[in-house]
Amino acid sequence: MRGGVGKTTMACTTAVAEADAGRRVLIVTTDPASNLADVFEQPIGHAVTAIEHVANLWAMEIDPDKATAEYTDRALAPLREIFPPEIVRVMEEQLAGPCTAEVAAFDRFADFLDPNAPSEEAAPAGFDLIIFDTAPTGHTVRLLELPEAWTRSIAEAEAGSGQTCIGPAAAIAEAKAKYERALTALRDRQSTRFIFVLHPEATAISETRRASADLAKLGIVTTELIVNGILPR
Repeated sequence: MRGGVGKTTMACTTAVAEADAGRRVLIVTTDPASNLADVFEQPIGHAVTAIEHVANLWAMEIDPDKATAEYTDRALAPLREIFPPEIVRVMEEQLAGPCTAEVAAFDRFADFLDPNAPSEEAAPAGFDLIIFDTAPTGHTVRLLELPEAWTRSIAEAEAGSGQTCIGPAAAIAEAKAKYERALTALRDRQSTRFIFVLHPEATAISETRRASADLAKLGIVTTELIVNGILPR
C-alpha cells in the first residue's frame, strides 16, 4: 500500500465498473496527495461531486484543512452559546494543534460510514457502494487506530481535568459514539471489504503482512489482495 503501487487506479477502475453495472457509487480519497481529479480529468475537491462522463458515479477528495475548519466550527458551536468569548478563545487555541487535524480527517471519513451522519451528502444511504481510496499504509493504519487512542484519552480526561488535545471531553462524547459506530462498520465483513494493493516484491509483501496484522488488532479482517504490476508473457 505504499505510494505508486496503483491504489488510485484500482479504486477508480472498480468504481467505474460498478457504476457501469448500474450501482450508485461514491469514491472518496483520504490521501492528502490525492489525484482523483487527474484520473477523471475534472475538478472534484472537498465536496461530493458528480463525475461528468460516468453515470451513477460521484467522488470526493477530503481536504485536511477544510475538514479541520469544519470540525472546529462544529465542536465549538454549542460551547459558544454557554461560555463567554474569552473562554471560547482558549478552547479555539486548544483545537489549533495537529491532534485536531487528525481527528478532523477521521471525523469526515466516519461521516461516510455512519448512517446517522447529520450531513445529507455524507450519509451512505444514497449510495449502493462507497469506495475509499486511502493514503499509503502507515497513514491509513494510523487513521484507523485513532478512535481507540481517543477513547483512552477521553476516559483519562473524564477522570482528571476534563480536557483532551481535541477539546473538552464532554464536548466530544457524541463524536466518540460516532467513531465507535464507524469502527463497528469497518469490522463488519458483511458490509466492508479491505483490499491491499501491492507489487510482487519482498518489501511490499512484508509491509502488507505487517499492516494486515495491525488491522487485525483492531478487529478488522483483511483477506483480499490486488497484486499489481504483473505483466503477461
